[in-house]
Amino acid sequence: MNLRRLAAVVPLLLIAFAAIASSSANAQTQAEVPHSASQTADEPRPTAPDLDALIRVLEDDKARGELIGRLKAAAAPPQQPTGPTAETKASGGDTPSAPPTEAAAVDAAKSAEGTPEPTFARRVAEYTRSVAEQGANLVGASARLVGDLSSIITAGGAGIEANWGRLIAVAATIGVTFGAFLALRAAGIPFYRWIGRKAATGRLAVHIPLVLASVAVDALMVAVAWAGGYVFAIQFGVTGVMHIQEALYLNAFLFIELAKVAMRAALSPNYRSLRALPLSDEAAAYWYFWGSRLVSLLGYTFLFVAPILTAAVSPGAAQAVRVVVAFTALMMSLAIVLQNRERVRLALAGGAEATSSDALSALYGFLARFWHLAAIGWLLALFVVWLVNPQEALPFMAAATLQTLAAVAIGALVSAFISRVISGGMRLPEDVRNRLPLLETRLNAFVPAILKVARVVVLLAVLLAIAQSWALLDFAGWISSQAGARIATSIFSAGLILLIGLAAYLAMSSWVEYRLNPNYGAVPTAREKTLLALFRNAFTIVLVVLVAMLALSEVGVNIAPLLAGAGVLGLAVGFGAQKLVQDIITGAFIQFENAMNTGDNVKIAGITGTVEHLTIRSVGVRSIDGVYHLIPFSSVDSVSNATKIFSYHMAQIGVAYRESIPEVKEAMQEAFDRLKETEHGPAIIGPFEMHGLTVFGDSAITVRARIKTQPGKQWAAGRAYNEILKEIFDARGIEMPFPHVTLYMGEDKNGEAPPLRLAGEIAQRRTPARRVAERRPDAPRALDGPPEDGADAPSA
Repeated sequence: MNLRRLAAVVPLLLIAFAAIASSSANAQTQAEVPHSASQTADEPRPTAPDLDALIRVLEDDKARGELIGRLKAAAAPPQQPTGPTAETKASGGDTPSAPPTEAAAVDAAKSAEGTPEPTFARRVAEYTRSVAEQGANLVGASARLVGDLSSIITAGGAGIEANWGRLIAVAATIGVTFGAFLALRAAGIPFYRWIGRKAATGRLAVHIPLVLASVAVDALMVAVAWAGGYVFAIQFGVTGVMHIQEALYLNAFLFIELAKVAMRAALSPNYRSLRALPLSDEAAAYWYFWGSRLVSLLGYTFLFVAPILTAAVSPGAAQAVRVVVAFTALMMSLAIVLQNRERVRLALAGGAEATSSDALSALYGFLARFWHLAAIGWLLALFVVWLVNPQEALPFMAAATLQTLAAVAIGALVSAFISRVISGGMRLPEDVRNRLPLLETRLNAFVPAILKVARVVVLLAVLLAIAQSWALLDFAGWISSQAGARIATSIFSAGLILLIGLAAYLAMSSWVEYRLNPNYGAVPTAREKTLLALFRNAFTIVLVVLVAMLALSEVGVNIAPLLAGAGVLGLAVGFGAQKLVQDIITGAFIQFENAMNTGDNVKIAGITGTVEHLTIRSVGVRSIDGVYHLIPFSSVDSVSNATKIFSYHMAQIGVAYRESIPEVKEAMQEAFDRLKETEHGPAIIGPFEMHGLTVFGDSAITVRARIKTQPGKQWAAGRAYNEILKEIFDARGIEMPFPHVTLYMGEDKNGEAPPLRLAGEIAQRRTPARRVAERRPDAPRALDGPPEDGADAPSA
């Protein structure tokens, strides 16, 4: 603590010294109070319900008359006996009966009360009247404040000389305690620097013990200074005796400095590595500066100065000092809120932009705009409640505030952890990613969504905790009731069922993915791929229906009508969607007969392509041009599968009529032998089947052979075979004819063909003048060829 901190509490110390000086006179006055007053103070007071009953009786005419009669009967003197008793004679006359007490009046009111329970309007009126009365009391207390403050100076100045020794003892105790504490803090600076450097470079397992060690050393310094103050206070005056004022100060010092130890553990303005909160150096120094001063101001006032004033001057004077100090703290707090209005708004607006949840973003945006109004309202309400009803309302408000802060802090930590997991994503080990390549993608698709729901649940839990702490609703009482427990259990069971269903889906999908992974275990066949895909689809549908039914039954929905309705709906759908039923039935039989599988090359419904997707209702085929066709099974009449068990390449080779058939066969066999030596050799699973000459064509004869290959390998092997065969035919001079036309000109009687006349220019250029001449009727016309026999040639 520096000199500025000491100057902040000097006015309080002066007030305390004035109160100590007047303690002797007031102690004497208090000793002269009659014993009967204490007895009266010990008399039990009626409770609030009793007073309400008395008020209702007094407002009712009939009940009030009966109450007055009972009170008169209780106040009437008792009947005097014929002969005076010994006690009456000793007293010298009749002893009047004691007047009825307030408790007796309340008892009489209870017996006279016959009115019904007050209405809602009556209760509202009584509440507003109570608020008005409390406001009037607040105004009256404020008016008496100046007089109470002046009484402190008057009472203090009268006894300063008489209690000078006590003042010196308290001042010396304060000086020794503060001096010892400051000396210990100065001696501990090297230790804090060393532990700060260690904490900055150490891992988390080393950082946390170092921070705890620094907090423990800080608290130990406070305890040593406090113990030194006690030792000095006992030894300063009469040995073994210390004044109550010194004890009050030392206890206040202990509590206040321990509170500051907690603040230093959270903020640590001088050592960043020991700071628990994620704040900058400037922000940490700012909040510790104002927080420590508020703690010192309020702590020394309420724990040291006010108790002394209560005993030395009067309770009113002590309350006046409390009001002045509390009002000062209120002004300081309002100034802090207004100074940080924009900074907190920007921080909350950044949180609204960072979150992906609409609900949290809206909450952050609302808090960013109105947080300062809520803080100012809370501070003013705390001050007014403390003034009006500090015995009941203030403890409630303090407890509700602490519970609210705890709920918000816990909710913020959990929400921050969830946000970090969402932003970081799920990372699986390399071996798991190799075995299950899609598992990480599925987890990153489902887990963030679940965590977002969990974050909303955390927000609702925080709001419920805040409402519970401020008595806005009794959630704890409702949850402990039979209906609340049943609803909570149903919601929890439904959520658990959903999580189990999600886990089952992930497990099933991962197992199917593992079975389809060719890098681990046996390579799956086309049939396995098809059946596993169908199993995954069917399992997903059944799981969704089952989980939905179980969840609805847990939340109290009767699923029997749903099942009956589903049956009726299924019957209606069956009649109205016959095509769909036909699709499913046909698809089931196609799968049962294993007509095709994923990856097969088929011709179906006039479309040839590769099967990519197969369900119980339709098949997806991609043709060779890349077009994807979705074909319902109801339109399938036949399935032609070119990749079932094995395949054939049909080699149908056309050669000229003049070629030797044995030579052609030999060339084809040579081409097959060379094909087996290429990379297509392993795909060939049978001998070369020579069928021989099969077709006499217009210009060629066809020699056919067949090559047996693995399913789907016939096209690649056939293309390679044709290339090799073309090279062999070229090397052997075997002609592979192509379609051509023979022009026959005829023969004369001698067997010779007439000469073919070829014109130098088949068509003359038609000039514009020629076209005009051709349009005249008498113009000569050119003939395309020689005139026919018997026709006259045109005249020139």
